[in-house]
Amino acid sequence: MRHFASAAILCACVLSSIAIAQPAAKSPEKAKAAAKAWAPPRTPDGRPDLQGYWTNSTATPLERPKGLGAKEFYSERELTELIQREKNRVAANEEEGRPTQPGTDADVHYDFAQFGLDPGQTKRSWNRRTSLIIGDVGTIPAMLPEARKRNAEIAAKNRGHEFDGPENRPLGTRCIVMGQESVPMLPGGYNNNLQIVQAPGYVAIMHEMNHSVRIIPTDGSPHPPASVRQWRGDSRGHWEGNALVIDVTNFDPRNPFRGSGDKLHVTETFTPVDPDTILYRFTVEDPSTWDKPWTGEIAWSRVEGPIYEFACHEGNYDLRNTLRVARAAEQEAAKKAAQK
Repeated sequence: MRHFASAAILCACVLSSIAIAQPAAKSPEKAKAAAKAWAPPRTPDGRPDLQGYWTNSTATPLERPKGLGAKEFYSERELTELIQREKNRVAANEEEGRPTQPGTDADVHYDFAQFGLDPGQTKRSWNRRTSLIIGDVGTIPAMLPEARKRNAEIAAKNRGHEFDGPENRPLGTRCIVMGQESVPMLPGGYNNNLQIVQAPGYVAIMHEMNHSVRIIPTDGSPHPPASVRQWRGDSRGHWEGNALVIDVTNFDPRNPFRGSGDKLHVTETFTPVDPDTILYRFTVEDPSTWDKPWTGEIAWSRVEGPIYEFACHEGNYDLRNTLRVARAAEQEAAKKAAQK
């Protein structure tokens, strides 16, 4: 975890995310009808204007909870109950604090509700979907046997070497790339705000988490050669009516998405629904990992800016201290071995 210099700085960083009032839930059917009846504004070069500050924070899980079977949508009554239950949970946390047991991991970490970092304290787009993944199944397809074997070999190779050096630690721990800024863009526990900026031939998306920026050409230029690999892949966009469609390839397999390999391919579609909503849909395919593509969607909600700098390694003692403790443990083990 990032080390914060003071609670004041922490509070300032999340002010742009906090919104106690939840927006009214909108069914997918109503959202699609609204999109047909509404025309988005245009940029000076005539493209749909998606610019502004947004959040993809949602209470809908990526995969459908067990027990719901093929139920793709909650009823309006069930959704109202879910929203009220979440409001009650956040209210209880703010009033009483999240209870922790002394000596546990939770006891030495921040209570997220205390600083506005609880996801229930951010603006969310509620809808009746039971999972972000669409369809009757609502879950990621089973991984192919060769993919399971590949991932098991990768894990075995690093087993016992997790603390050898910085290169053995996860990319997020090293502040290279975080989950929220990977592709497809899925929300995390906090810092789910984004900013879209457009210019002729380009769209830029800045993430609150790790303060990274995706630069997406929309000028028809091709992907680089397959030998060029990037942490979040290479993005190339084009416009289809009011929707921005982005084709993402050339992923670096060292940053796998859900166990994917070097054949990962993601298609993203950003469709403005109304002045305050963008429907983000993504399709994931990798023939070396799953036997079929799968699709999900999230409604993004407009929020007020600006987005404050995240600065992951500013005062971050986590990585240094982790490796220091590992070296100390090795020295202690060596001493004990010498005494035998």
